[in-house]
Amino acid sequence: MLVLFETPAGFALFKVLDEGKLNKVEDLSKEFLAADSARKVVSLQAFSKFENTAEALEAATKLLESTPSKGLRKFLRAHCDGETLGVADSKLGNAIKEKLKIDCVHNNAVMELLRGVRTQLTELISGLGAQDLAPMSLGLSHSLSRYKLKFSADKVDTMIVQAIGLLDDLDKELNTYAMRIREWYGWHFPELTKIIQDNIQYAKAVKLMGDRANAAKLDFSEILPEEVETEVKEAAVISMGTEINDLDLINIKELCDQVLNLAEYRAQLYDYLKSRMNTVAPNLTALVGELVGARLIAHGGSLLNLAKQPGSTVQILGAEKALFRALKTKHSTPKYGLIYHASLVGQAAPKHKGKISRSLAAKAALAIRCDALGDDQDNSMGLENRAKLEARLRALEGKELGRSAGSAKGKPKIEVYDKDRKKGAGLITPAKTYNPAADSLIGQITNSTALEEQDTVPKKKKKAEAKPALAEEAVDVPAHEEKKEKKKKQKKADQEAVLPTNENEPEEEPAPKEKEKKKKKKRQAEDDGENVEVEEKKQKKRKHAEEEEPEVQTKKEKKKKKKKSED
Repeated sequence: MLVLFETPAGFALFKVLDEGKLNKVEDLSKEFLAADSARKVVSLQAFSKFENTAEALEAATKLLESTPSKGLRKFLRAHCDGETLGVADSKLGNAIKEKLKIDCVHNNAVMELLRGVRTQLTELISGLGAQDLAPMSLGLSHSLSRYKLKFSADKVDTMIVQAIGLLDDLDKELNTYAMRIREWYGWHFPELTKIIQDNIQYAKAVKLMGDRANAAKLDFSEILPEEVETEVKEAAVISMGTEINDLDLINIKELCDQVLNLAEYRAQLYDYLKSRMNTVAPNLTALVGELVGARLIAHGGSLLNLAKQPGSTVQILGAEKALFRALKTKHSTPKYGLIYHASLVGQAAPKHKGKISRSLAAKAALAIRCDALGDDQDNSMGLENRAKLEARLRALEGKELGRSAGSAKGKPKIEVYDKDRKKGAGLITPAKTYNPAADSLIGQITNSTALEEQDTVPKKKKKAEAKPALAEEAVDVPAHEEKKEKKKKQKKADQEAVLPTNENEPEEEPAPKEKEKKKKKKRQAEDDGENVEVEEKKQKKRKHAEEEEPEVQTKKEKKKKKKKSED
């Protein structure tokens, strides 16, 4: 049985001397504690040395992909005829078995054997020292890490940073030059500024027309639509502009040429930027577009620096000034920065822009990491995440539409009003209902008259017993006095019937008129006394003021006399 071992210097094949020891995996590590005991277990059969670092890198990358390189295939064909081969990778063993028809073994015993060989590698391979093996392994690891990160010319994002910066500069220059043409030619044909809004079309029309008198003879069909063309020709006839000479027209046409050349170069630069973005960051481009993705990369410095940022930073990238101002003034922080110009955020309603920008920033952060550090060169991840975000946007808009249209989920529950039920509680004591019977006065009048009769009967009896002589004399009372007494009784009964009486409460006796009169007199006396005191105080103040005035006058006179004497 042979064992394949990979080293930074080359491939090594070791012959297993005692295969019986492989059955005892637990004791196998003890055999490699010393070099002498290790030589009794395995011995070097053959060694294939790498000629240079490039060959070592190719072999290492092939091993990472679980495929044998050309040098390894030649080496195994020469030394593995009719032998079983122990390998550290089962996928590599399957590939060797398919291509070279060599039986391969991968189990715990082989792994433990390879671990022991690694500990005694310099002793088992003569001529390979530790001082030579260390720089070889370091150089190969650096080369392998560079290959894994794939820093190729296609992945360089510096071109994107420069291209988007130049594109922004060109936009500014184009706007400046176009406004200069409008101001310059506006003296000759001011109506043209309002008719043609596009800067490029305006420059083409000015270059073709020259003097406005030529507008009626020219054909603008290649530049302008028919409606605008007729409007330009009509305005040229009745224009209020000043006349212009040929030298001025030559300079204006040269400036128009500059604007058209810049516009053409800008279109070429945009196509270049689009191709570079699809190559360097295809997933980010699928999510947010070429321009927004390029601005994010330029703002972050590079694609790798941008990949280190979390989604929350990507969301507000470009709005740093607003963020720090909000933190300083303790206001709400911005919801979006450069990502606001993405098409997905633009499609959302104003109330949903914050949610969509947060979701888009999270997906964009994943797409940036996939583009910067991933092996795939397609935009499948970006397209998949864009579809998810579009579905989320439709779901948010659908909820709002459902609520406004009155769908089953959006309808509020209409509960029947119950006066005896509180919110979140059970039944309460029922409210007092209105008693219409209390409005009638008939029953109250009858009750009051009955009570008066009951009160008056015992009084009459007492009077009759105490003074029988008076009862006999009452017969002689004239009839008109009896009528007056009856009228008085009826008035009292009517007054008592207006106010509802409670049988349980005792009736309050009205205060006598004499007491009320006394109280009124006391109040009047107190008020009079207070008024007298106020008047006395006022008189005292007046006297005091009158006394002070002559004193002030005497002092002023003395001062005047002194001044005169001094003069």
